[in-house]
Amino acid sequence: MQDLSHAVPQRPTHPILANVLLVADKKSQQVHLTVFDLSLGIQTSFDAQVRREGEITIPVEILSNIVERFPQGDITLKNQAIKADQSEESETSLIATLTADSGRYQVRGLSAEEFPRLPVITAQQAIYLPAETLKEGLRGCLFATTSDETKLILTGVHLKLDQDTLEFAATDGHRLAVLQAPTQGIEGKKKHSDKTDDTSLSFTVPAKALRELERILEMRTSPDPVALYYKKEEEIVAFHWGKQRLVSRCLEGEYPAYPELLTHDFKHQVTLEKAPLVKALERIAVLADKKEKTVKLYFNSEAQQLSLFMARDFGEGEELIPACISGESLHICFNIKYLLDAVKALSCSKVQMQLTSSEGAAILVPEGNRDKPHVLMDVKYLLMPVNYLHLQGREV
Repeated sequence: MQDLSHAVPQRPTHPILANVLLVADKKSQQVHLTVFDLSLGIQTSFDAQVRREGEITIPVEILSNIVERFPQGDITLKNQAIKADQSEESETSLIATLTADSGRYQVRGLSAEEFPRLPVITAQQAIYLPAETLKEGLRGCLFATTSDETKLILTGVHLKLDQDTLEFAATDGHRLAVLQAPTQGIEGKKKHSDKTDDTSLSFTVPAKALRELERILEMRTSPDPVALYYKKEEEIVAFHWGKQRLVSRCLEGEYPAYPELLTHDFKHQVTLEKAPLVKALERIAVLADKKEKTVKLYFNSEAQQLSLFMARDFGEGEELIPACISGESLHICFNIKYLLDAVKALSCSKVQMQLTSSEGAAILVPEGNRDKPHVLMDVKYLLMPVNYLHLQGREV
């Protein structure tokens, strides 16, 4: 039930959207549970002893709270229609009765006829993605999306699949995350004889849907791949695994042309141990608040040292970290949250920073030992300096 409750909107546009659809299928001897807010839908199924087919919708929060608190053991679900009185004009109520060893509960439901049905796109060719690759790609880019609904296309992650790579990209306008995995091991990818514009499959999925997908996949123990289906005509994407599926509408609009932003003439290269860098950033971040988030970095090539400095009206802080610096000494300022997010997201023992100038873009890439060496992933995080944003008034 936890897989479903997170996907239900807090303020549904219609009462039925706060409910979960329960369908008992006698032929398959399974019960299917579905939530759908017209944009994001999740369905999960489980085996059951179905004596009589039926369907009903119940408030998902109530059902979840009851089931989670029942002791271990079987639960019996019975659906019945009850009239308020014997007159023909009286209203009929749908009641779901849940019975366990510890007690019995009755919950008022709504007719399943009112519940919107999940789009079905399984007829399309499936693309089978390794679960670990999908999880690492989502973990490494979701934080870089924006929650600003006025920049709708940036509230999602752009997925692109071609003959050579599976790419994840996300930006909020001030930072950019791009992760690429080789398509070796990915089944069902498109095969083309030439490199024309239609050789790639690309679409943008809302971050909300992908966060749910990431959360559910983290609880999986099966190594089986995840089947991806995409219906371009309706801009709908679906992910299937085991007895579960997640369906989402894609975001409309053209995603920014980000690849050109990653090509710079880097004059400075800095390599740092990740663990001490994270600790230093976390310590100095205690001085940051909504008003001031800027941390100043000074790369001292002579001392081979990085200085982190943040000043506030009430005080200041400085951290010194050993660094391997090639190029001249350099000052640069970043939003400390953006910098810390990027460093933490790199699954490696060392971080390499590639810099152009004090007012140019910086790119962070992983170095040293990888946390998951079996997952081949090329990772790049681009950050714009704070002073550059202020002076130029531009975004990524």
